[in-house]
Amino acid sequence: MAGFFHRAFVHHFGLKLFALLLAIALWVKVARDPIAELEMKVPIEFRNLPENLEVDSASFTEAQVRVRGAVRLIHPLVPVGGRGGIDLASIHPGERTFDLNTQQIHLPQDLEVVQIIPGQFQLSFDLRMTRTVEIRPRVTGIFARGMRVARVSADPSSIMIAGPRRRVEAVETATTDPVDASGAMTRASFVTQAYVTDPLIQVVHPMPVRVTVIMERAAEDKKTE
Repeated sequence: MAGFFHRAFVHHFGLKLFALLLAIALWVKVARDPIAELEMKVPIEFRNLPENLEVDSASFTEAQVRVRGAVRLIHPLVPVGGRGGIDLASIHPGERTFDLNTQQIHLPQDLEVVQIIPGQFQLSFDLRMTRTVEIRPRVTGIFARGMRVARVSADPSSIMIAGPRRRVEAVETATTDPVDASGAMTRASFVTQAYVTDPLIQVVHPMPVRVTVIMERAAEDKKTE
């Protein structure tokens, strides 16, 4: 009996005491650190999209994720959040369905992903295309009686755009922010920006555009002179 007691409690007493104290410390830590859940929006990163392809649909940019873990780990996530990643290296033109799973949501360790909404999403891809299109300025204003706009020009007169081929081919012209030529009697110049209305098309080299408005008398007023 004495031998059993010695082997069970006295032999390697220091190591056994350390293990006991460690177990107690872990139990106290867990008992004092309650579990909580948090819902947050996680941005989705699209990685390795081939250079010759473009997203040809409204981009899916974030997911609603519910996570569970210790309160001390949950609370720091409120201002920081997590992130998710989708690898597009093997993508080809056309539609593709993606799954969102726990392996794609990157969070601090010891946190559990409980739910991801949506669990799936679709994107469409098309070949990247660049093209030069004419700029047609937008001119507004209240003009003096008998005066009208005779001619409008833009410098530069065209811009290069890029995006999914189907969308780029559908663009006829670019336009500008409206310029107000109210009160102009002969000639007036304005500096503005050119753009296309399709949000999935980008201007390759954005630059200021100088719009020149040339005024003239209306034809009926010329006859009465």
